[in-house]
Amino acid sequence: MSQDNTSDVQAVEAFFTRVTGSFLNGAFVNEGKTREVLDPSNGQCLTTVLEGDKALAEQAVAQTKKSFDDRRWCDLSPAVRERILLRFADLVEQHAEELAQIETLNQGKSIHISRAVDTGFSVDFIRYMAGWTTKLEGNTRNVSIGMPEGAKFNAYTLRQPVGVVAAIVPWNFPMMIALWKVVPALAAGCSVVLKPASETPLSVLRLAELAVEAGVPAGVFNVILGSGSVVGTCLSEHPDVHKVTFTGSTAIGKQIGHAAVDRMAEFSLELGGKNPMLVLEDADLDKAVNGALMSGLLNQGQVCAAASRFYVHRSLHDEFCRRLCEAVDGMQAGPGIDPQVHITPLVSRRQQESVLGFVERAREQGANVHVGGSVPKEGYFVSPTIISGASHSMEVAREEIFGPVLTVIPFDDVEDGLAMVNDSDMGLAASLWTDSLSNAMRLTPRIEAGTVWVNTHVTLDPCLPFGGFKLSGIGKEFGPEAINAYTELKSVCIAY
Repeated sequence: MSQDNTSDVQAVEAFFTRVTGSFLNGAFVNEGKTREVLDPSNGQCLTTVLEGDKALAEQAVAQTKKSFDDRRWCDLSPAVRERILLRFADLVEQHAEELAQIETLNQGKSIHISRAVDTGFSVDFIRYMAGWTTKLEGNTRNVSIGMPEGAKFNAYTLRQPVGVVAAIVPWNFPMMIALWKVVPALAAGCSVVLKPASETPLSVLRLAELAVEAGVPAGVFNVILGSGSVVGTCLSEHPDVHKVTFTGSTAIGKQIGHAAVDRMAEFSLELGGKNPMLVLEDADLDKAVNGALMSGLLNQGQVCAAASRFYVHRSLHDEFCRRLCEAVDGMQAGPGIDPQVHITPLVSRRQQESVLGFVERAREQGANVHVGGSVPKEGYFVSPTIISGASHSMEVAREEIFGPVLTVIPFDDVEDGLAMVNDSDMGLAASLWTDSLSNAMRLTPRIEAGTVWVNTHVTLDPCLPFGGFKLSGIGKEFGPEAINAYTELKSVCIAY
């Protein structure tokens, strides 16, 4: 690990030594089964943690419920809770380099992404959501109730915290997506138990420590480590969990949604995406190519909103592909902690093998496969890959790959291109590339996705709701929609 800031390196090493396992009631728990946490750049062990079982998950829920029932957090005044969350943001900012290094070493991504996105964006997000703590409100209603005769009424609505929240987060942006769930839940007055992915538990555990340091009472924000099949299932089915929020695959999201409905718990699901770019004939080709590289290869394509299928007008198609291939040929591979590299590893051997399987099957089906750069034999690397000559019906154009694979398909008529864009079971995000305001205004309402960007892709803001259509999920992250999702709306009617 080569960094100029020795104190941050030492802080990371000290954390790896200090961390043991789940973080419950304000402290690490020395209980569970040992699991190695690996460095994806070489497959070697970073540290070991203790993963919990169903019994520990039950204990985590019980402690979270106790913190909500005794109202140690939700009964604090909104202004006090806001100040604590702002202090939390300050601490994340102060420890940004430490957190970025932990994230990069554990997840594999570029240190540039960890600094700019995982920590930089997250600080802005915490501060935005902290502000909502003092702004949750109901309103008065003018009712016309005719009985009993002569009675008068005062009626109003109010928002109350939904209660115990179970948050289950993925391995691609473990810290940032955890904050997307934890902070609005805390701002609403809830207590949270969070399960990170088994591959990437480290940054979330450090966040939990910082939250307590900021003043979040012990037991209000707990982290339970363990497998999805055991701990995740326990959380999603637990009768004392009032809301489940999950980011991950569509298949697992369906199971969690069914479990929540069975006991009538609230739930929100941010699921898979097979996100298109539609590049019209009048698009600025330089901007479109740069946008494709940024949105398709960000975090090596391990982004739920990444662009992975590109419908390009035939007049631009060949040049678009040529430029993509030329760009990836010059990319250098190495560990994410090295600021000079472009290609970083995928999160795990399993994910590496999955992505390579998609590429090999596309080759077997007759597509043109261009592999850029060269990657080390050790670690979980996959070269950035451009696929052309594929049909819209092929697997690489329809299934979420979650890797650095960009499939380019030509179209002649804009209606045909739009039809291919919408011909998907998923609808998380999409982008339209055009220099025509008329095309932008005419086509964006017709694209079936929860977020549609024009001449940009994968650009988020805390105030702009983010969530999918179709099999890409239910519910929204960000904005007032996110904070309201952690509340229940109560109607109050007073006769006098």
